[in-house]
Amino acid sequence: MPHEPGINEPSRLPFYVLILLLLIIGVALSVIRNQDYGVPWTPSESRQVWDIEARIEFTAVGGPVKVSFAVPNSQAGFTLVDNSASSAGYGLSYLNSRSSRRAQWSIRDARGAQTLYYKTQFLVDQYAQQKLSTAIPPLLQNLPTPTFGPAHKGAVAALSEQALKRSADNVTFTRELIKQLNDLDNQNAALMLNDFSKVEALTKLLAYAKIHSKTVGVIELEDGRRRQSIIPMIEVWEGDAWHLFNPESNEQNALNNVLVWDDSNVSLLDVIGGKNSKVSYSMIAQDITPISATKKKAAADSLLNFSIHSLPLEEQAMFKTIMLIPIGALIVVFIRILIGLKTSGTFMPVLIAVAFVQTQLLPGIIGFLLIVGTGLVIRGYLSKLNLLLVARISAVIIAVILIISVFTIVSFNMGLTQGLTITFFPMIILSWTIERMSILWEEEGAKEVLLQGGGSLFAAVLIYLAMTNPSIQHITFNFIGSQFIVLAAILLMGNYTGYRLLELKRFKSLAEG
Repeated sequence: MPHEPGINEPSRLPFYVLILLLLIIGVALSVIRNQDYGVPWTPSESRQVWDIEARIEFTAVGGPVKVSFAVPNSQAGFTLVDNSASSAGYGLSYLNSRSSRRAQWSIRDARGAQTLYYKTQFLVDQYAQQKLSTAIPPLLQNLPTPTFGPAHKGAVAALSEQALKRSADNVTFTRELIKQLNDLDNQNAALMLNDFSKVEALTKLLAYAKIHSKTVGVIELEDGRRRQSIIPMIEVWEGDAWHLFNPESNEQNALNNVLVWDDSNVSLLDVIGGKNSKVSYSMIAQDITPISATKKKAAADSLLNFSIHSLPLEEQAMFKTIMLIPIGALIVVFIRILIGLKTSGTFMPVLIAVAFVQTQLLPGIIGFLLIVGTGLVIRGYLSKLNLLLVARISAVIIAVILIISVFTIVSFNMGLTQGLTITFFPMIILSWTIERMSILWEEEGAKEVLLQGGGSLFAAVLIYLAMTNPSIQHITFNFIGSQFIVLAAILLMGNYTGYRLLELKRFKSLAEG
């Protein structure tokens, strides 16, 4: 019968608050894993990784050589997951400052043609955060005003005035300046470009308007591209972030496929003790699985390292199965409390389902039926001996071990390798199951044994299907917050005191009447 709340029954408010907190924590942790660390919601998603190699070539004049090279870091849209260098005979160190990151090679004596390699790997990550060059620029009054000759003063004033009228902030102002510089019919722009490159002209115009900007070196990402040179572009400060512009193009959307390599605003490459230096880039793209992407990001992020993915692979494999057990518990709670299906033991179906995962479904079902059926026959004989419970259970355990051993040997000799996996069945649980079913047979009859045994097998199959589902495996292993959500659902169903679904058939005649 449904539970009737009493007058003095304590308030259920704290219980529902607990449920709400568990749900909030579970959802929040899952969203953080997705948005901050880029862990995808589904296992079918693929992630892109760019392998980029910088080739530095120069001629050493003899004697000590020191090479300083600007190298990239994580930035908006890209997470740095790996970097390495190849430089035979050279010492290598990385110098990090607040605004830049540089690799520095050094050698005591070098002569002739020299080649250095720097390799980096970036994960395409929409949630990536820029780690360097985020400092707020100095105050506007500290920004030096550039000087122009008489021929350029009028052109600068005209270009700035027109851009100011058609803009609302630094970003739109810069965009209007670029439009004018790319207008072939604009005489003022043509006058500026006679003496300056577009990057230099744009930088001077922005400084004239008291807008903070800096020149950065970018590379265009194109799969299989070789011998690419770095491209100078402009970053403009607006609000609390830098915005990238290509002076050669009026369309800012075209910047989605570029990676900022050098944002130091100083120099890309400095070579002391050498001449004729140059840098070229080669790149290749590859698609990887979400798990690989998560592992790569975990290796690059110390906070994400505090997770299951930081464990050795053997322990990770163990936790991948352990994290599925709450899903099995959720299914058992659902079919027992809401459906009303009977099972032999509370969570025996979960353990049987775990064994099915190892044995595969059909061999597992056959093995389960053979072991339990044979065990019931042996247990029936033991019951006639009037043994004490402890001795009887111990005898059943030994019998189960012997049954599993015999079935395994027979399967192997018959060439059925699936039979070898029957050893994954939990022997103690099977022994207790045989004991419970035997007692149930004596007290309730064969029908009740079939109901509970069939219910347990049905529940184990459902749990097996859930445990082997790729999406469920992905969610439970990669999103620890899912465990809080499952716990909240179990507690909520545990509060249900109404009729089970299978009990409604008892009142079918009343409904028809």
